[in-house]
Amino acid sequence: MSRTVALIQARMSSSRYPGKVLELLGNLPMIVFMVRRVRRARTLQDVIVVTSVDKSDDALAALLMTHDIHCFRGELHDVLARYSVAAASSGATEIVRLTGDCPLTDPAVIDQVVRARRDANADYASNVDPRTFADGLDVECFTRAVLDRATSEASEPAQREHVTLWMREAAAGLRRTNVRAVADSSPLRLTVDYPADLTAIRRLVELIGRLPDEFDMFDMLRCIAAHPEITAMNAAMNAAMNRLETT
Repeated sequence: MSRTVALIQARMSSSRYPGKVLELLGNLPMIVFMVRRVRRARTLQDVIVVTSVDKSDDALAALLMTHDIHCFRGELHDVLARYSVAAASSGATEIVRLTGDCPLTDPAVIDQVVRARRDANADYASNVDPRTFADGLDVECFTRAVLDRATSEASEPAQREHVTLWMREAAAGLRRTNVRAVADSSPLRLTVDYPADLTAIRRLVELIGRLPDEFDMFDMLRCIAAHPEITAMNAAMNAAMNRLETT
């Protein structure tokens, strides 16, 4: 029987913004805010936060337990192995990969990517190849068989750290498909890498004024259009990150 599970990778030892997943967003820890949004996706049977067994992640694991959020702990640096064991232990046949620095992940976009993979009978689907959604609305979906193959065949350190890097390489020979947005919002930055990013997202959530599971991507885009000062809060960071991505 098929079982689709979202695995959200998160850790406390982020090099750019340590502990960010526990920072408050809308009066909730950011990771809890995100999980509440992800749980609205209709294609998912479970949502699991995958973190490490390192003691630095003890506080994260404890917090997840108090909020009744499923947690799996595995390798700190071999994230691909962490995903593989988490998928196996959850009985997943289809995996949605999300990251804990994207608290505004949209459940409808998750459903779009999952259905696109199924409709195309693809091994891997995403909305980032090429990117037409805002940075922070990233979704990837792949089969358990592909994850198992990646775990076995990916040997480079970067491939072990970045779960889907091997899958997206031409040499893997996978059937891939991509979901495009109705309107290109890729210049927008809705991910949290630095404190300035969180300041902007906090302001956006405050202006929307609804619970985490009560607004969607279009609500966010309308609010940003009406309040350009939101993107100005981390505009310098946007420019810097864009320069890095194009060099």
